[in-house]
Amino acid sequence: MTHDAHCYELVADCRLRAATDLFAHMWDPVVLAALRTGPRRRRELRAAIGGISDKVLTDALRRLLANGLIERHARADRPPRVDYALTGLGQSLVEGPMAALGRWAAEHGEDLLEAQEKAARGEGPGTGA
Repeated sequence: MTHDAHCYELVADCRLRAATDLFAHMWDPVVLAALRTGPRRRRELRAAIGGISDKVLTDALRRLLANGLIERHARADRPPRVDYALTGLGQSLVEGPMAALGRWAAEHGEDLLEAQEKAARGEGPGTGA
């Protein structure tokens, strides 16, 4: 059995899972999107994102660093300055799959919200309504 065939049988060990795990944390794609225009300091990120706590931002930055999607640049300025920026890998994610998902959401977002509202009211598919 080839590795690819095995991968599709055991999705838990697949590169697809590694890629989809990048969207498992709600704030990670938001942080990536906030960095698409260029490097930002931590406080600039918080201001651009809005509604994110310092702890949640710290956790997101650590995950994104560990996945090689962003890089951290510490400067010896006075006061010291730290900037975060997309890596080439992060840029490819933002410009590729995230941009495609954004286009899909713009086109189908209303249908998605409507389906979710119907399901919440018990009117969705398979409910007998």
